[in-house]
Amino acid sequence: MSDALIVGGGLAGAALAIRLATAGRAVTLLERSTGPHDKVCGEFLSSEGVAMLASLGVDVSALGAVAIQAVRLCSRRQVTAAPLPFAGASLSRRVLDEALLERAAAAGARILRGTRVSELTRDGAAWSARIAGGSQLAGRSVFLATGKHDLRSHKRPPGVQADLVAFKLHWRLTPSETAKLEGHVELVLFEGGYAGLQLIERGRANLCLVIRRQRLLALGQRWERVLHAIRRESAHLDARLAGAHAYQRRPLALSAIPYGYVRRYTNGLWRLGDQAAVIPSFTGDGMSIALHSANLAASIYLHGGSAQDYQGQLARDVGPRIELATRLSRALVQRRGQRVLALAAWIWPGLMSTVATHTRVPDRVLAVAARRRP
Repeated sequence: MSDALIVGGGLAGAALAIRLATAGRAVTLLERSTGPHDKVCGEFLSSEGVAMLASLGVDVSALGAVAIQAVRLCSRRQVTAAPLPFAGASLSRRVLDEALLERAAAAGARILRGTRVSELTRDGAAWSARIAGGSQLAGRSVFLATGKHDLRSHKRPPGVQADLVAFKLHWRLTPSETAKLEGHVELVLFEGGYAGLQLIERGRANLCLVIRRQRLLALGQRWERVLHAIRRESAHLDARLAGAHAYQRRPLALSAIPYGYVRRYTNGLWRLGDQAAVIPSFTGDGMSIALHSANLAASIYLHGGSAQDYQGQLARDVGPRIELATRLSRALVQRRGQRVLALAAWIWPGLMSTVATHTRVPDRVLAVAARRRP
């Protein structure tokens, strides 16, 4: 029996495995994918995320991460730019997740790939994970880190903003458009949604967007129509994608994203990353929250705390930021809200930096979590 059974090998699960295995605990991590793969994600790292990865032994620069220093807000009528209040980076999940899993294995964690968990049940003082095919694995504690994908027997409730569908696609832009995008993350507004665009490693660009389900239905639920519509509504994005080459024929898609969801109570199950809290993607702080949840869970667990101690503390750490970000996200998918935000940003470009600051996990919270680390 493992001390810790971790379900999910994304950022949160792999980071937790590194922390616990390094501390000498017997860790088994179950990951359903058999190898490197892309995920629906904006792939933006704040400076806090970069620092947390460095503390795990992962140097994002060595992996090819692209430096991000500024943000552009692109509405129908204007483009407003502002410096970010921190140094960011951009790196694909395909590369980053694999680097973390390799570090977890090197730290002594047992990594089981191609392992799909169908059910988690409490078995006295321990937990049992039923694997597709019938076998079972046991752990004294179990950590659910399956990201945006729910386990059937432990589904998350709908979030405050649960009517969005996400799409993600990598592109090869033309050399001239690549040069214009360097160092920037661009937030593009369109009817019923918004998109993020920035460069990642190897000269690729990541386009990740969310759109209201109602608008998607009006477009026949077809990606080609969605892409045509948003390019028609955003001359800026249309120029970026002119002459561009998409690396996949179809985008990755994800529905029913529970933006605004924050888990405050638990039945003994430790929930990490998007299984614990989901912040709207425009903030660029989702990956940092996932890493913070892993650090916090490891610290409380290794000091003998309970899953409820952890869940309550994480909710206090990120809840207010997620609440603010979700209010802004709901405005960002409304035409009136987009107009107000675009006008406010044009009058005061520093607004975007202020929003970025107030939707991040506070430095003081990260500092406390770091001090708790064994």
